[in-house]
This record gives sequence, structure tokens and C-alpha cells, in this order.
Amino acid sequence: MGKLDDEQLRTMLTRMAQARAIDKIITEHTKEHRFDGYWHPGEGQEAAPIGATAALRDDDYLAYHFRGSAWALGKGMPLEPVIGDIFGRTTGSTGGKGAGSPKWADPAIGLLGEGGTLGSAFVVAGGAALAIDIRGTDQVAVAAFGDATSARGTFHETLLQASVWNLPLIYFCENNHWQVATPFEAWSPTKTVAERGAAYGVPGLEVDGQDAQAVHEAMSVAVARARAGGGPTIVEAHVTRARGHYEGDLHRADMSSYRDPIDVLANRVKNADEIIKQAEADVRAEYAKALDAPVADPDILWKDVFA
Repeated sequence: MGKLDDEQLRTMLTRMAQARAIDKIITEHTKEHRFDGYWHPGEGQEAAPIGATAALRDDDYLAYHFRGSAWALGKGMPLEPVIGDIFGRTTGSTGGKGAGSPKWADPAIGLLGEGGTLGSAFVVAGGAALAIDIRGTDQVAVAAFGDATSARGTFHETLLQASVWNLPLIYFCENNHWQVATPFEAWSPTKTVAERGAAYGVPGLEVDGQDAQAVHEAMSVAVARARAGGGPTIVEAHVTRARGHYEGDLHRADMSSYRDPIDVLANRVKNADEIIKQAEADVRAEYAKALDAPVADPDILWKDVFA
């Protein structure tokens, strides 16, 4: 399915370390200043989005969810627009429209942005998969979501139609086993999200979400299947939410089985400490630049509005 070379592993480690550093910066910023909106930390879950996006091409589509910044970084967005959007600056990918829980978007790298409601990723990615099918290309579309979002009706409606039409759609679930502060077992009738695909004739894969290479391997299977015309797949990465649901939330998950995903990958990469330090320095430099950049003008709300 495509073995990762040393350069790819270094890139993955860099992006995971950048995502972790952004979480840290926002914690510091929130304590010292104000922060507009909610930030949902991705600490402990970085291997899932970075491993998954490493299996994608620039022209593959991604509709992601709100936790952390690793989805945008993994799809290839530079730090400047990532951090610019977080703080509502004009240097952001959307010019600062989506501060707080940012709505990063860049068609050039297939980043479709985040919808305003949980569960919108399913229909957005489903629509992209339909467009791929109509055009007859070998792209794929990915809907990334948390386990709790699988309770939304759009999960089932989109998966049903994608299966019927054999669309190149991949559902990627980051299952941290918490619906805010309610454990997965308390609300889910199934032990996993992946097994729900059976009702629609869709295969499901489970993977250790703390291991970026393992995630890449599982995602590569789903991508290859979609490109070959095999239809949709559910990939479920089991992760640990190392922080609260949102910045400032005091709830903590059971950490007994937690392995830091950065440490897991770093043990396989030469000069890992240097890579991590450089990533952290780059984030701090871009953070300083972002604070000096202009805040988005309220009139930007009317830009790119077509109806």
C-alpha cells in the first residue's frame, strides 16, 4: 500500500509536533489574553489525522471536524494561514472569518472546510465523492468525525447513498470514546463505529490511533479500495483525548492505556528531538506574526456569499 520513507516520517512528525505546539500556544494565550470562540484541543490524537492525511493526495477532498489543527496541517496547509484563522487575522486561509473553532479551507489542497453543524462533514464529503464519480477521476473524498457525531442522522443517510452509488467516500472516525463527558458505552448500541457499516454493505477497519504509521496503513487500504471503484469504507482510529473536550474543560479521560503519539513516531525517526524543537519554534514565530497581523474587518462576512 506504499511504505513511508524517512522524509515522509519526518514530515509527519513535524506536523504532529506543530499541532501539539499550537494547542500549547492557545492554552497560554487563553490564560493571558482573551480567546474568541471555543478551542477543542487535539492533544493525544495527532497521529490519527496526520496518519490519515499522509495516505491522501493534494487533489483528494477532506471535510474535517473541529478538534485541533492536525487535519489542516496534515493536508498541507502552512502554519501562517492555520494560525491566522485561529486568531481571526487576515493572514488566515479564510481571511479570518472562522476564528475560535477555525473553518480552514483551501481548494488547491482539497481542504473543503468545516460545516457549521456536527455531521455536516458526511454530506459535504459525500457530495464531493459524487462529483468525483460524475467526473470519472480516481480521487477520493474523506469525512473526518468524532465518535459522538456518528449518532447524527447524516452519518446513516450519506453512508446509505454512498454504498448504493458505490462512491469513493471514506468515513474516518477519531474515536476518543467520549461524547463530551459521556462515555461511548453509555450511548452507543454497538461496541465500535466501524461495525455499523455492515448494515449498508460497507466494510469497517479498526486501528490503533496512537500509531501514525498504523493509521496510514489502514487508511491506505481504504483509499486503494475507493480509487479502484470498490466504494466506501469506514476507518475507526481509537485514540485518547489527553485534555478536556474544550480549552478550560477540567474533565479528563482514563489515561491508563495512553501512549503519546508523538513519542511513538519519534522513536522511529532520526534526530526526532531536533525536528520537534524546530516545529515548536516555527509555531511560536508564526504566532507572534499572527498577533501583529490585521484583525479581519466585519465586512468580510459578506465576501464569498452567493445566496
